Amino acid sequence: MSDQPLSGFRIGVTAARRAEEQIALLERRGASVVHAPALSVDPNRIDEPALLAATKHVLDQPVDIFVATTGIGLKSWFGAAERWGLLDELTEHLGGAEILARGPKSVGALRRFGLRELWSPESEEFDDVLAHLRGRDLTGLRIVVQEHGQSLSMAAHALRRLGAEVTTVAVYRVEGADDPEPMFGLIEDIAGRRVDAVTFTAAPAIAAMMQAAGTTGHRDEVVSAFQADVIAACVGPVTAAAFEMWGVPSIYPERSRLAAMVKQLEVELPSRAGGTSLDVAGHTLLLHGDAVLLDGAEVKLSPAPYAVLQALLVNPGTVVSRRDLLTALPSGTAGSEHAVEMAVARLRAALGTRCIQTVVKRGYRLAVAP
Repeated sequence: MSDQPLSGFRIGVTAARRAEEQIALLERRGASVVHAPALSVDPNRIDEPALLAATKHVLDQPVDIFVATTGIGLKSWFGAAERWGLLDELTEHLGGAEILARGPKSVGALRRFGLRELWSPESEEFDDVLAHLRGRDLTGLRIVVQEHGQSLSMAAHALRRLGAEVTTVAVYRVEGADDPEPMFGLIEDIAGRRVDAVTFTAAPAIAAMMQAAGTTGHRDEVVSAFQADVIAACVGPVTAAAFEMWGVPSIYPERSRLAAMVKQLEVELPSRAGGTSLDVAGHTLLLHGDAVLLDGAEVKLSPAPYAVLQALLVNPGTVVSRRDLLTALPSGTAGSEHAVEMAVARLRAALGTRCIQTVVKRGYRLAVAP
């Protein structure tokens, strides 16, 4: 099996945080990557005066239930509290509450600061946290909800209708990318089916991309592309849920991790793409888009031999004349039949001499199995 299973595939990456790590994972597996951040490189832009005021409000009265939604949000909040000299007071105050955590990252952040969650949904979805709370008598209880980059005012209102006193703490607000041009370019690539997959590691990135697609008039085309040809790959179910309102199918791994998402693409993309596979002179020749693999190993071809191979693949095993191959060569390389001979020689050097057969006075053919 090839150690570059994504060779020949073009994948869009919308992440801003940890983008280099994700791009490296994909490129090591042979993918061509288009990086178009949907969000700011530093989405955790904190309004410190507002956060300080919210923190003091939380500390004013005992908290019955504390809902932690993101690890990075907790770290940012507690980091700010430490700068203000309020960290010990805040963690002690919240430690007296029943703590609910949305997922493993918020659990990890809580434990880092000496706090323990009482419950966390397996789904890692905030809706399941709300469902857990809706099944209880909340009358008179004070609930503090740490927001996760987007407003949870509607969720807070729903809890208030059940009798709770709810305080939301907006640690940060997710903002769009500083330079929207790469995203506009990716949107055009998606609409034109020029990428095979696009990865998403945060639900706000999906919202930002769809908003950008709307401003450029490509939203319907983007949705259609995702519904048909382009894979929407998400890091986990929370991110994937953001596609539901658009009717876009998505894939995500069982474990919400970058490596697991990339591993899933290794399986999903080749299985969907299929490609052209031939038995040529005892070897397996596979074409995925622009990639050529021989027995699972990628073969690098310059434009002229690649053009010859494409011409021979139109009807595998059929003889193609030198004149027709000359016509197929890229402009600038096709001067005479000698150019064809040179291109065939390079193709044989790359694939093996037995893969391309010479038919005297007629031309060349692929040595496909009968």
